[in-house]
Amino acid sequence: MTGAESSFYCVLIFSTTSHSRTLIFKNISNTFQAEAPPSNQKSGDKGEQIAEQIVKQGDEVRRLKADKSTPADVTKAAIDKLLKLKLEYKEATGKDYAPASGGQPQGKQDKKKTETAPHPEKKEEKTPVQVEKAAVAAGGSSLSRQLAIHASKSSPPVASALALSLAGFGLNGAIQLNDANKETFLNLDGVAISNDVAIARLISQSARNATDFLGKNIAERAKIEEVVSLCELISEGFLSPDALSDVKLEPSGFILTNRISLADIALWSVAHKHQQVKQRFSAHYNTLLSAPRLSEGFAFLGMETNNKTNSNEKGGAKKQTKDEGKFVELPGAEKGKVIVRFPPEASGYLHIGHAKAALLNQYYQQTFEGKLIMRFDDTNPAKENSHFEEVIKEDLRMLNIKPDIWSHSSDHFELMLQFCEKLLKEGKAYCDDTETETMRKEREERVESKNRNNDPAKNLAMWEEMKKGSERGQQCCVRLKIDMQSNNGAMRDPTIYRCKPEEHVRTGTKYKVYPTYDFTCPIVDSVEGVTHTLRTTEYHARDEQFYFIADALGLRKPHIWEYSRLNMTNTVMSKRKLTWFVDEGHVEGWDDPRLPTVRGVMRRGLTVEGLKQFILAQGGSRSVISMEWDKIWAFNKKIIDPVAPRYTAVETTSEPVTVTVENAPADEQADVCLHPKNPDAGTKKIWRGKKLLIDQADATLFKEGDTVTFVNWGNIDIVKVDRKGDQVTGVTAKLNLENKDYKNTMKVSWIGEVAKEEAKTVPLVAAYYDHIITKAVIGKDEDWKEFINYDSVHYKKMAGEPVLANLKKGDIIQLLRKGFFIVDAEYKKKSEFSDSETPLLLIFIPDGSQDAATKNDRDKKTAEKKQKGK
Repeated sequence: MTGAESSFYCVLIFSTTSHSRTLIFKNISNTFQAEAPPSNQKSGDKGEQIAEQIVKQGDEVRRLKADKSTPADVTKAAIDKLLKLKLEYKEATGKDYAPASGGQPQGKQDKKKTETAPHPEKKEEKTPVQVEKAAVAAGGSSLSRQLAIHASKSSPPVASALALSLAGFGLNGAIQLNDANKETFLNLDGVAISNDVAIARLISQSARNATDFLGKNIAERAKIEEVVSLCELISEGFLSPDALSDVKLEPSGFILTNRISLADIALWSVAHKHQQVKQRFSAHYNTLLSAPRLSEGFAFLGMETNNKTNSNEKGGAKKQTKDEGKFVELPGAEKGKVIVRFPPEASGYLHIGHAKAALLNQYYQQTFEGKLIMRFDDTNPAKENSHFEEVIKEDLRMLNIKPDIWSHSSDHFELMLQFCEKLLKEGKAYCDDTETETMRKEREERVESKNRNNDPAKNLAMWEEMKKGSERGQQCCVRLKIDMQSNNGAMRDPTIYRCKPEEHVRTGTKYKVYPTYDFTCPIVDSVEGVTHTLRTTEYHARDEQFYFIADALGLRKPHIWEYSRLNMTNTVMSKRKLTWFVDEGHVEGWDDPRLPTVRGVMRRGLTVEGLKQFILAQGGSRSVISMEWDKIWAFNKKIIDPVAPRYTAVETTSEPVTVTVENAPADEQADVCLHPKNPDAGTKKIWRGKKLLIDQADATLFKEGDTVTFVNWGNIDIVKVDRKGDQVTGVTAKLNLENKDYKNTMKVSWIGEVAKEEAKTVPLVAAYYDHIITKAVIGKDEDWKEFINYDSVHYKKMAGEPVLANLKKGDIIQLLRKGFFIVDAEYKKKSEFSDSETPLLLIFIPDGSQDAATKNDRDKKTAEKKQKGK
């Protein structure tokens, strides 16, 4: 190819006018310079050769797809060959292959087609035909045409819509829905692309940051192509959805480690149409529903996302503050160069506030392909405990957080000691023996300390006493000399070193002086290479101090990025207050289900994925608000509902009722699904016969002549109800399995009352925990102890179906019409070592609703209305 020749290729781009953002298909001319080196010449020739092979192979794939008799494996082999050629083209040319107009190889187009250029009219929004005519008439150097994706309203192009949303393109006009359309298609010069996933691929190729969607290296591209090609074949009907069974997700929940790609969109679109895929990848499905960058696409498709807070709003759309529910870009952040840190003090268990900090740092670590430092802030020897270090490590493992670097602030004690002495010698700091309360008062009144103007010799002498830990030294501290008249209290000569005689968990008795947290952060952040210091807004006043210390020591200054502290209603987050609950015995321990600790909420049934989605949904908001617990449990329900197996239990706290079914068969076993919507959950065996056991609360609503649906069996007609006062003592009924009308019937759960050892019910106790604080938000001047809920746990005894004996600790289940539960202690039957059996202990998992998360009340109201109607 000579320098005078041009290579023309087609890409999808988006043109923004004052009225709309429209999908454009444009021929772009890339002119090679005459002085291009020979290596580029060879690369171009090779690229043209591969492009010709791609065109031929593409024609072959289309032919095979059109012939419905072609075996699926033959079509797949042809597609795999096509994908391989495209990867070779990428390696040879440095860019993704995009089909040229008319399907011809790149570089072989008619040059005459480049004689006109588009001049989009800004005053009027054009239809696709109008835009094309206007562009041709205007004249110029390239041809631009408006193209639209056509689809049926009943079957919108899911992958295309999500790809447009992820790429940041507007959807108005790009997708045209019409009932007359029987299938999705994009017309390119007479060639119709009818595969939704294939169109999404073209959209991704047009994105400004296309490599984010299609892969940044060979490994990523291969992984993405594997999933996308499978999804294309499944959507065409050539492969079963089971072909995706071997697809593996990263711990982040995506196909790639740290971002949403075209593969995620393709997988989601298949899951949306195939229930078995949705069930298999339920966490992935819900994660994408929560992704802010896909919200516009879901809104266009009319789908409810996990970001909504008020279902009563028009269209269900979520109304947010500027930052809430999304992350913002870090200032000065570069791919591969971002280093963040999570610096907890090893003096207690992590709570969900700490979890938010850790997950935010992990988010930016993964987004910018950087590093996360896990640093234990052990600057206070009186509080540090090696036990809590192991606790925090375990909490991080539970959250699937894997730091790249582990460190301690004490790793830098010697350096910080030297920096302190440097400041003392330079007169930028001074030793002060002012009594604590006097010092506090002087700072409030902006009065300088009597020691502020000590000469360096006196300061160093006092400093030596501090380092010895002598009685004199323990009366002193080191203060930074800044500005006692500052309106910012953090700048009024803050303390940077104090004398503490306690033994340090790592350094022993080597040091008697320890730096404050505020002095430590700017030094260690700089030394460890931290680029972005993430802190809650409560530290805002200290940002000025942070940068002053860095400047005074000549250190590199990281960017400080603020986010709001996580506050939850009806609880306390203070470590001091949580410790009080534990020490006073008001809770069972740090993993008590009523506490907001990571272990506590997970023991109550909050999944790691549910917690992560809740915290990530808050994003980088700086709005300081108190979140309701209902929201976090609602996120959790979306994770557990699709997979939690269903079981049955009858309450024994109030006398259960025996239903005698006159025409029932003899005692027998039957197989039923563990989950009505998830066949992958498997089946269980239930016992049924002439005697069934039901809840007293259900039986009291029965009326002779009623038809009641017994879940997992069918409709049963109530013949007689025996009562004694307000209690039901027995029910006589008849099977009516021919009646399949379940719409207006009361639903009840039941257990077969069978006199066989293998059919014996399992005793269980269900624990229901309430808020530990009765008031949602406690005022600053209020005593929090006045709002302690001393009656925050209640227990219900139940009899469960026999298969409950097989459950293991940590299993999450649903008891039909009673809600979700997590196994806290396994059932143990009688043995030679024990004269009694140990009941199964379950903990109720809230689901985000205002009531007790059961259907009992609703069923009772249905039955009551029916009785009134009679």
